[in-house]
Amino acid sequence: MTHLTEGKKAPAFKAKDQNGNFVSLADYKGKKIVLYFYPEDDTETCTIQACNLRDNYSMLKKKGFVVLGVSPDEEKKHKKFEAKYDLPFTLLADADHKIIEKYGVWGEKQMFGRNYMGLHRTTFLIDEKGIIRKIFLRPKSKQHTKEILHAWEQIEK
Repeated sequence: MTHLTEGKKAPAFKAKDQNGNFVSLADYKGKKIVLYFYPEDDTETCTIQACNLRDNYSMLKKKGFVVLGVSPDEEKKHKKFEAKYDLPFTLLADADHKIIEKYGVWGEKQMFGRNYMGLHRTTFLIDEKGIIRKIFLRPKSKQHTKEILHAWEQIEK
């Protein structure tokens, strides 16, 4: 879905996190980033994905990754989601779709024969220099950490 490609610079952004603090991509210069876009807090597949990242967070941190989740939900909803599932990473509120549009993950979807506009679950791995190294267009929510670590191993070879 996205217009972005691997090897290109990740678009800059600034948004509020679940605690009301402004966070920008520039804050993480020199760090590897898992930037994952998901449709909605506290829904089945989004929860499975977030909990997979939570359960394997120490492994991701050990490999030098920072995890940032982005959805169109507001800060308060992110805060409840974080608390309910004890999520150890930052969730960015993008109700105005500024980041979502920059990353090209908003578009037409289909469910039960009905077309509608929505967020396409997508993950970007961004290196220490701000370059997109891997794009997961259809991440496997139950095994997302495994596919992230495997992809990074391939990148480092």
